[in-house]
Amino acid sequence: MAVLPPDPVFSLRSPDMGAVNSLCFQENERLLAGTVKGSVFLWDLQTNRCALHFEVGSDPITNLHHTPDRLVTQEKGGTITMFSIGGSSYVKERSIPVNHMGFCRSALHTGTSNTNEQLLFYPCEESSIGVLHVTDAAAPTQMLVPDDPQLPKLGSVTCFKPFECASQLFLLAGYESGHFLTWDISSGVIVDVLELAVDATSVDYDPVTNRGIVGSPTDKLISFSYQRPSMQLQRGSEICIKNPGVNCVRIRSDQKVFASAGWDGRIRIFSWKSLRPLAVLTQHKNGGVMDLAYSSQPVAMWHAPIMAAAGMDSQISLWDLYN
Repeated sequence: MAVLPPDPVFSLRSPDMGAVNSLCFQENERLLAGTVKGSVFLWDLQTNRCALHFEVGSDPITNLHHTPDRLVTQEKGGTITMFSIGGSSYVKERSIPVNHMGFCRSALHTGTSNTNEQLLFYPCEESSIGVLHVTDAAAPTQMLVPDDPQLPKLGSVTCFKPFECASQLFLLAGYESGHFLTWDISSGVIVDVLELAVDATSVDYDPVTNRGIVGSPTDKLISFSYQRPSMQLQRGSEICIKNPGVNCVRIRSDQKVFASAGWDGRIRIFSWKSLRPLAVLTQHKNGGVMDLAYSSQPVAMWHAPIMAAAGMDSQISLWDLYN
């Protein structure tokens, strides 16, 4: 007998929300959703009700990040906006106009316990990547520009992942050409180039297990690792999925599982140790799943860490899986 897919513990819906592009947790008990209409909806996971929603602009919200005292939004077209927390609402601090017409999402990196420096990586024109100090408005913005004439023609940046290794900060960035560049952020130098996946849509990497995963418009997920300490990228195995197209890949912080969000509306759960499929979640039936997010700690109502998923069908599903 075929094993039926598990059900979500809850689905969040609002007639005003519409399709959702991006998700992020705020201290586990709150979940923020960035919509195609350009609004942010804040959901209280103790009541499973929308506590607040506000408009950022008219463009879709491509990505969201929440620090202890700020919300950062990225709109389609590239604009980055920062909000501070003012009482029970968000107060706009500043906007950074950016010209990026692709689908690359920004990424936030918070330093280790020695430094709580928060760096926002965001796509810019052509192949460039901006590096912004979130907590220091006076700090200059660093630009990562792959201008070495020996590099192949890269095209626009499509995805990236910041990570630390041996107390050094790196950024793995994928480009339209399929090449992935590893940047040493302290020096701004490219330490490795490898062709992995054309038009990659999402990348995640776990430094503890030294393995990462790439999603793309194809029907394959590609794993990779680094040869240390030279930081040379190495291609790993491929995982075939039934239907092509992945919007997002996310490795859970406990390194037990990872998930992919498909154009076909399927959320596929895999073992991170073996890369074998564990479940296919079919809750989202009308359009693709755009984003996935994990709570870092158990959510009180469910007494377990939660995975949230959302997309074009105007609902946010909450899952308690393989904890």
